[in-house]
Amino acid sequence: MVMRTADFHCDVLAKMLTDETVDFGQRGNGPLDVTYERLLQANSVFQTFAIYIPSSCESNAGSLLRSIDLFYRRVIPHPQIELIQTSADLQRTLTNGKIGAMLSLEGADALQGDFTLLRILYYLGVRALGLTWNEANWAADGVMEPRQGGLSSKGVQLVAECNRLGIMLDVSHLTDQGFWEVLGLTRKPVIASHSNARALCSHPRNLSDDQISALIAADGRIGITYVPWFVEEQEPATIDDLLRHIEHICSLGGQHHLMLGSDFDGIDRHVQGLRHPAEVYQVTEALLRRYDQSLVAGIMSDNAIRFLLAHLPK
Repeated sequence: MVMRTADFHCDVLAKMLTDETVDFGQRGNGPLDVTYERLLQANSVFQTFAIYIPSSCESNAGSLLRSIDLFYRRVIPHPQIELIQTSADLQRTLTNGKIGAMLSLEGADALQGDFTLLRILYYLGVRALGLTWNEANWAADGVMEPRQGGLSSKGVQLVAECNRLGIMLDVSHLTDQGFWEVLGLTRKPVIASHSNARALCSHPRNLSDDQISALIAADGRIGITYVPWFVEEQEPATIDDLLRHIEHICSLGGQHHLMLGSDFDGIDRHVQGLRHPAEVYQVTEALLRRYDQSLVAGIMSDNAIRFLLAHLPK
């Protein structure tokens, strides 16, 4: 059964930024996991495109703007793709049977503490922001930073400005201390766009049970991710391994707070049978063997859509 799908994280733009010959419209196999053709095959209704600046590119405003330019030139013009900046945009897209495309920022490094640039990115359509990637930057420590600190004073200001603008905060990649500081500071629900359960796979990028419970209590969202080494410590990882993370989060009361956060195009290895969006139906089918259709529809898209309709700017 092919249910509609919504995915809160892919790295198509980073691949395009490092190689402009990469084509979102590619047919069949190629350098991209997420393509226009595969989103159509997946019955996608929503895809977040992360702005991530790889280490091979300069971490500055120019790289941010080039990424956004690629999004508008190479993704948005496809006939079934619609830009999402407001809840009204999303509602219209759902009504018209199109695929909503939204920008997020993965790591605030390239902002270099410039809130004017943050506001410009908001004007250009960025609607979610993760303060860090894996290392420390001017705003916060990333999860792999040895000192394991939290937010800087400017990071505290960044949280407040995102709240004011209507940019959703993403706690994936933060240290545990940074996670709790963001939850204590924010006036709005947050997401972990692409993280799994640490109780099942002890990678530090995954969430502890206390973190999962806090996100549930705050009516946030947790994007189950297909990064094999976040799914199963002893690879290869399978779809059954992925479902164990879903089951665990459901056991903590998170069935209405789960969504998908594939990290397609940000990974060089894949869960077996889960190489691109057109194969996500296999997750749907595996879930339907264990859960009722309403719960599965929630995980595949409805929980994410409900969150977006409530928290995107009107």
